[in-house]
Amino acid sequence: MAFLWWRDGVLYQIYPRSFKDANGDGVGDLRGIEQKLDHLAWLGVDGIWLSPCFPSPMADFGYDVADYCDIDPLFGTLDDFDSLLAAAHARNLRVILDWVPGHTSDQHAWFQESRSSRDSPKRDWYVWRDPAPGGGPPNNWLSIFGGPGWEWDEATGQYYLHGFLVEQPDLNWRNPELVEAMHGVLRFWLDRGVDGFRIDVIHRILKDPELRSNPLHPGQDASGGYGAQQHLNDQNHPDTHGALRDIRRLLDGYDERMMVGEVYLMDPDEMASYYGQGDELHLAFNFPFLHSPWSAESFGGHAERMEQLLGDIPGAWPTWTLSNHDHARHISRYDDPGRPGAGAARARLAALLLLTLRGTPFLYYGEEIGMPNVSVPVDQMQDPLAHTLHPNVSRDPERTPMQWDATPGAGFTRGEPWLPLGDPDSCNVEAQHAEPNSLLHFYRDLIALRRRTPDLQSGTFRRLASPEGVLAFERGPGARVALNFTDATQTVQLGGGAVTGGSSTAMGRALPSFASEVSLAPDEGILLLGT
Repeated sequence: MAFLWWRDGVLYQIYPRSFKDANGDGVGDLRGIEQKLDHLAWLGVDGIWLSPCFPSPMADFGYDVADYCDIDPLFGTLDDFDSLLAAAHARNLRVILDWVPGHTSDQHAWFQESRSSRDSPKRDWYVWRDPAPGGGPPNNWLSIFGGPGWEWDEATGQYYLHGFLVEQPDLNWRNPELVEAMHGVLRFWLDRGVDGFRIDVIHRILKDPELRSNPLHPGQDASGGYGAQQHLNDQNHPDTHGALRDIRRLLDGYDERMMVGEVYLMDPDEMASYYGQGDELHLAFNFPFLHSPWSAESFGGHAERMEQLLGDIPGAWPTWTLSNHDHARHISRYDDPGRPGAGAARARLAALLLLTLRGTPFLYYGEEIGMPNVSVPVDQMQDPLAHTLHPNVSRDPERTPMQWDATPGAGFTRGEPWLPLGDPDSCNVEAQHAEPNSLLHFYRDLIALRRRTPDLQSGTFRRLASPEGVLAFERGPGARVALNFTDATQTVQLGGGAVTGGSSTAMGRALPSFASEVSLAPDEGILLLGT
């Protein structure tokens, strides 16, 4: 089977504000990303996903788009983007853009026209409704970011729907003109050479056409907020699948393009439905890993469940990720303060897990050096969730600047960084680049091993018998993996056969000659290749 970049490769998420600042204003930009492409090529990844860099008032840091077909001056220009794209392609790196189809900024020209009058030609491009009988919002839908999901517009005497901030009005995907405009956005970037799209909260673009209120969970009342509702009518509507099939047909008109969807549904059956019959999403993010405890049973169970669910869908392929811009970094989530060194050991084990499972791995910038969450003082928090809900749910700690070296600006900026830096003295790319046993080199070596081992790219997945607390599995006939998630030494049987190569999370460990009985220290993992 020929190598296909989004299926067989390794993809890397960049949060542009925090990757590299080229102009010294304290915020990362496109020129900065281009300056660091050699790092990514050296690491061995196959593509980069850029979080939104379109013009935006930045109420939600780019997820409130004011123009889908341009670049925000904070990040550069369209020429800068074209330069980045060409430089990436010259290094065999694909580029994925973050497309936000469910809502725009309230500053977008479409919404400005829509709210200008009830008779506006674009009025129906958004979801406008009269008050409920007796007054108040049309139904009980709530915003994920807190409060009602409807905002009153005094000038036109109607409410508009917003599933997130009031500055992010929802688009109406039941309007054919809006749909064609959004398809035009995709063509604009595809024609420019973009290789694919990460689609933001795709399961929310179509809602119940009758706008019926959501029922409450048993035993809950309205005071329980968003979590008290069963979200049956404001997301995951069956009509979404038709819209996705149309988008897939558009992408299939171009060579080797892809889309990966954020389907934030914790029911794996529902998530799997967004692959359609191989005619909807190419990939769907698999979020249970972001909520899994440090447990062989949890990770192994999710992997087996995905195999079962996707096995009958033509071309369906899993994805795996342990960190992203909305969730605490996994090295911080899984650290054990009571066991010195546990966080570092678990970071290596997590890397081995992520890069040997059947499916496409997504790495998050800084993951390759074990960048932890950074404690951000309340008065320096930028995330709107910190202000609309509570500082404890701020996503700023996982969005802090990349630590390239130990200089005062961590090699990220010569100015004042938009979020506080962590501790670049103890964790930075330059230092780990010079240390062959570092986590950075472990990631690079694993990615290279994966690239030259077909079984690790496309081989079948079969879980192997193992002691409690150990996850063991086979990839194809030629690769076996054992991961010890416990704090005790464990022995696992891997079936015999000569070992011709592999890797271990334990620095300096010699691989056995035969894959029979293998002893694993706490939080140690091993990959054995052979017959």
